[in-house]
Amino acid sequence: MTTRADRERLALLVHEVRSPTAALAAIVSALSDDRLDDDTITDLIGLALAACRGIERVVNDAAPGSLYLEDVDVVDLTHAAVASAGLGGDPVRAVLEPPPLLVRGDPIRLRQALDNLIANALAHSPSGCDVVVFVEMVRGKVLISVQDAGGGIPAEHQDRIFEPGVRLDTDVPGSGLGLAVGRAIAEAHGGTLTVRSSPGEGATFTLTLPIERR
Repeated sequence: MTTRADRERLALLVHEVRSPTAALAAIVSALSDDRLDDDTITDLIGLALAACRGIERVVNDAAPGSLYLEDVDVVDLTHAAVASAGLGGDPVRAVLEPPPLLVRGDPIRLRQALDNLIANALAHSPSGCDVVVFVEMVRGKVLISVQDAGGGIPAEHQDRIFEPGVRLDTDVPGSGLGLAVGRAIAEAHGGTLTVRSSPGEGATFTLTLPIERR
């Protein structure tokens, strides 16, 4: 049975995919011109790849999909996510408890949720300010927290930001799906995704996972 949330997510997916799809069609049409020089062709191919990656990101964000469970070391997962973000020069660092911290989960989906949280934190932090990822075990649960140095989130909006398509700052690029999908992935693992924030003091998003899910 299709729910209202499903319909809203589908409508948003269609909206977000429309622009890169139109761009891709225009690029392919331009490439059919045999008068183009090599530099122009190279530029168009680069634009086409960017459009394809945009479509892929929106589709991945819109559909958490089925879980394929295995033992996942959250410390290793976090190391990989932080290292990947740092390749582009982004100021991301990790504060980790000694490994291993194992959960029963889908490593691809958990990585997707963590990547979304890191990307969100970077997008809302001033240039040069560190995004910090903490991993710890508290009362039988593993907590992965991503802390930014942004402007914070007013209390009245802290539930709304997890709704598909909600973007409080339209000047920041994004599909408005990352946090909604992150929460869906957390809940599919028997966990939660929450936020703690005050205006002017940044925000900390915490993904909480049970140690075991069999």
